[in-house]
Amino acid sequence: MSGTLNKIMLIGHTGDAVKITYFEGGGCIGRFPLATNETYTNRTTGEKVSNTEWHTVVVRNKGAEICEKYLKKGDKVYVEGRIKTRKWADDQGNDRYSTEVQCTDFTFLTPRAEGGAQGAQTSSTPAAAPQSVSAPQAVSSDQHEDDLPF
Repeated sequence: MSGTLNKIMLIGHTGDAVKITYFEGGGCIGRFPLATNETYTNRTTGEKVSNTEWHTVVVRNKGAEICEKYLKKGDKVYVEGRIKTRKWADDQGNDRYSTEVQCTDFTFLTPRAEGGAQGAQTSSTPAAAPQSVSAPQAVSSDQHEDDLPF
């Protein structure tokens, strides 16, 4: 093990619809802004202070298509991935930097009635198939205490 870790987990609200770009080879990339909020009380004034941090989330291929289909502006989503900084040149030739969240997993948290796909969970890695979320099973009253493993 190299002794380093680049992992980010965010729960926030989308700031816009997913913008998707398709490539010649059949792949695609989707991007969307994600807002996370921090709220605390100022000890001196007693005033509630709220800070919003904006993140650019990048999701690839099948994950991008799923996000484009189900995520709408304002939806709550859990995103997991790694941070990546890209360097690029602007129109004047100045070096610019963009820090993005390269999404590897996500879960939609907005209930379907509000426009999202509740509990939809997937991985944007090609080897992983979308997982379906099943309802918790209730324990029947027919089970006896003798069935417990302890």
